[in-house]
Amino acid sequence: MSIIETSTQTFAASEGKDFLKYICRVCGFIYDEEMGDPDSGLAPGTRFEDIDDDWSCPLCGVTKADFELYIPSPISVATGGDVHTSHNDMWDVVIIGGGAAGWAAVQKLRALDANVSIAMVTGCSGDVYAKPELSIALSRGVSEEKLCKGRGRDVAHSYNVRILDDTFAVGIDPDRQRLRTTRGTLKFRTLIFAQGAQPIVLPSMPESLVWRINNLTAWSRLKTYIGSDIKRIVVVGAGLVGCELAEDAARSGHNVTLLGRGTHPMDSLLPFKCGSLLANRLRESGMVVRNEANVINVHRVGENLVVKLADGSEIETDIVISAVGLVTDLRLARMANLETDCAIKVDPVKLQTSRSNIYALGDCVSINGKTSRYLGPIPSQAEAIAHAILGFEHDGYNHETPIIRLKSKVAPIEIRGMPEPEGQWEIVEESLAHLSMQQRNCGIVTASLKV
Repeated sequence: MSIIETSTQTFAASEGKDFLKYICRVCGFIYDEEMGDPDSGLAPGTRFEDIDDDWSCPLCGVTKADFELYIPSPISVATGGDVHTSHNDMWDVVIIGGGAAGWAAVQKLRALDANVSIAMVTGCSGDVYAKPELSIALSRGVSEEKLCKGRGRDVAHSYNVRILDDTFAVGIDPDRQRLRTTRGTLKFRTLIFAQGAQPIVLPSMPESLVWRINNLTAWSRLKTYIGSDIKRIVVVGAGLVGCELAEDAARSGHNVTLLGRGTHPMDSLLPFKCGSLLANRLRESGMVVRNEANVINVHRVGENLVVKLADGSEIETDIVISAVGLVTDLRLARMANLETDCAIKVDPVKLQTSRSNIYALGDCVSINGKTSRYLGPIPSQAEAIAHAILGFEHDGYNHETPIIRLKSKVAPIEIRGMPEPEGQWEIVEESLAHLSMQQRNCGIVTASLKV
């Protein structure tokens, strides 16, 4: 018997023609003609061919042109290898996501139990790499092969894990313990959300014109597109990642403009004095830094892209990169009736969701109402989950705010604690080369930074 149950496609007659399904090649969203998309104004029974060309994917924002006919092709993932499965072809653990969080969960589970059956479902290839390296890789002249620490299938084989790569999770039935994917349905005893977070897609910056560098594949495509020519590059978003991407491109010889909506770069973390210092050093490195710059739209004029700002000014450029932030895709979690807010709510100690056999970690979780989209906490989260699933004694996860570092040559910054945006900062040390500041609450240092 196959480990994956065969999916069945619903057919209904409408004017003598069966209803079809179409899948978004970017995020895996499936448009079902029979169901329509009422939230987008498409009534049930609306044929895909009758949808306006400017209709966009409700999940990731790409256009109709990025969809293709979806025909389920059931496979057996039991062939090859020596993966042990449970009775009735039920996996002990199914992990959604093949990024850092997913592989951390695999590593911790396998360290405790060599025989627990694990399946991983990932919309990408599941290759292992350090995502923070992507924002500083251009100037280092490294290749995709150098950045990649291991190919997904090879890593899965080494951990005795069955990986369903280039496969999207599209539905969850928590009561029957089923995960529907674009390659069939998996039965699970325990499910782990490790799906990460997606770049925010703003209507003013269409997917077809704007780059979003959130994975190795996107970075590799951008590097290929840039080639050996000097490009004009606009980076929208002056947060941590935006500053790193902009400096990296400038250090690679490109003409870079960094646009931020605040009064200074990294305004949600840095006080004005430190942010102004950062902006000045970035300018000294050769780039243009514009604060309080709100993008109205990005459009193409001939061979150029044009970024139009709220003040009426326009910037002609070759490449636009969006770094305006991340958002958690909550579609699957809500299908499972999990409690959510800005992300998937989890117990701060066990990392358990509102369902006893479903856990979550990494970028997709909310702990006490806040996300923590940094790599640092992930290994500890994975260890707590692995112990809980396998029934081993463990103190659980103890959340601590990770150290935040801006990977900059001109203004390396280290932030400890959790800065209050409206809190008062005091200078501890200031010189031409260094700046040290801190925030206090009732006499106790709650946040500090060093440049």
